[in-house]
Amino acid sequence: MGKLIVCAVSVVLAGTLPCHAQQNVILFVADGLRAAAVTPERAPTFARIRDTGVNFSNSHSVYPTITTSNASVIATGHLIGDTGDFGNVFYTGFPVASAARTVTPFVQDNAVLSELNQHHGGNFIAERSIMAAAREKGYFTAALGKVGPVGIHDLTQLDGKTTIFFDDDTGKKNGIVLRPDVVEMLKKAGLALETPGRAQRENPGKSTNIVQQKYYRDIVTKVLLPYFKESKKPFMLLYWSSDPDGTQHSHRDSVNELVPGINGPTSLAAIKVADDDFAAITDTLKELGLDKTTNIVVTADHGFSTVSKQSKTSPSTRINYQTIPLGYLPTGFLAIDLAEALGLPLHEPSPKGPAVDYRGGKHPRRGSAILGTDPAKPDVVVAVNGGNDLIYFPQGNGKDLAPRVVKALLAQDYTSGVFVDDELGRIPGTLPLSAVGLKGGARTPTPAIVVNFRSETTGCDQPLFCAVTVTDATQMQGQGHHGSFSRADTANFMAARGPAFKTGFLNATPVSNADIAPTLARIIGVKLRPAGKLQGRVISEALKRGKPVRAWRHDIVSPPGDSGLRTIVNMQFVGKTRYFDAAGFPGRTVGLKEPVKN
Repeated sequence: MGKLIVCAVSVVLAGTLPCHAQQNVILFVADGLRAAAVTPERAPTFARIRDTGVNFSNSHSVYPTITTSNASVIATGHLIGDTGDFGNVFYTGFPVASAARTVTPFVQDNAVLSELNQHHGGNFIAERSIMAAAREKGYFTAALGKVGPVGIHDLTQLDGKTTIFFDDDTGKKNGIVLRPDVVEMLKKAGLALETPGRAQRENPGKSTNIVQQKYYRDIVTKVLLPYFKESKKPFMLLYWSSDPDGTQHSHRDSVNELVPGINGPTSLAAIKVADDDFAAITDTLKELGLDKTTNIVVTADHGFSTVSKQSKTSPSTRINYQTIPLGYLPTGFLAIDLAEALGLPLHEPSPKGPAVDYRGGKHPRRGSAILGTDPAKPDVVVAVNGGNDLIYFPQGNGKDLAPRVVKALLAQDYTSGVFVDDELGRIPGTLPLSAVGLKGGARTPTPAIVVNFRSETTGCDQPLFCAVTVTDATQMQGQGHHGSFSRADTANFMAARGPAFKTGFLNATPVSNADIAPTLARIIGVKLRPAGKLQGRVISEALKRGKPVRAWRHDIVSPPGDSGLRTIVNMQFVGKTRYFDAAGFPGRTVGLKEPVKN
């Protein structure tokens, strides 16, 4: 009788589920996998799940289209304005000891995540994750792959005593400690206790990340899945593949050239690496008889673009840098241009940050910078994130500085859309952060301004496959990045298959990474009680016996600013849930459509 009651409750909670003893979950994130890149030739296993399960043909990454930002969204079902994970790099408001006391740390680091947690009540993103909810229900939980997003999926458990973590730093200084029983399983399987280094770091630009990913693949197929099978308990597994992202960032198939960019042989091989990982996992599920009780969701945290370093207006391009081709945008070009426009000294981003002599051919080492006479009391902080940058006014002088900064931004040909904190008021040419889900219950400092960079295409017949974006990062022109509000960066790959999902179903209704956690919560019968209000929805139309839902479109347009520039956002809705297609200035963002005039 007990089992029958549990099963009945599961059906009520799930709404449409068949009555299985367990509803396992595998969440496979192929970092940086573009929907347009998935074909039967390049990625046969991804194509197969798309074509035989649920094909989410209208899927979305959340802006900023950055890895940890979307990791927080995938994990919790909340937009970034609630999670406060505004980028891989953001202003923390305090010097981070584990990151050499910078105030703009790269947060793909377990020590940095732990320090952020300590500073913000034990969980800096505030919201409860789907993995935490599954673990508390009695599920075995494990997360493998890229350092940073792996930890974000169960942030309160970084001591390694419950959820099993494997990432870049396993067995190293900042690695999450492995449980003794997991150590014994690894030894029995003949697997190392330390993760191999990423190939991109050891042989940059010339290879995929196959060695490291085969290590993760072996852990899943030879250790974890057999362990879960033997335990006869439900499980939730996250596999965060660093390819194709890592290879697309670092490839050298077209240094300083826009073609082939991220469509060269090295990057395309990295797509196959992720596909092979997925194939190995699904084959093992079938061999172990777990395929009938396991729901699989595949997503990408963002799309991808080829890096451009070109501008005809930026003062930074007229300076001769030792390591940057003359006339190209340097790393940190936005901070340099703002320092010039505002007449403020430039510093590396720490309280004792040394001055950056940009007129003498120096640029911020990693792009992020402090503007002001005293780096311990910065007037402006710039945090770089590839296709977008975040701007902060820590001294509370935003009412004075924001109009001046916006004026400087609108004067540059690399700008395509500006978003300003609602509390600073309306500035012509810009839209409020709240319009794109960036104003909510975040515990971390909210940016005062988010600037989107220009994107275009190289002219191929699939615009989302050959997008090029001006990028503020260390990558060279011709390498790859993301982060912009182009449809090439928001159009991620997404598909699903399993006992809870329909088969052979093309879902053209808009969905996003924010919908994954609510949908999985429905499937396994848990509730994610929210702290903030910026939530995704249950993708009910994709579940068995789920009914169609109605979608509609809407655009937001700012009042014109200097030179008549208007920030436009193309959106879709399902009920009150928003989906952001593209945003920016007309003619400067791939996929942006001008509103139809009645």
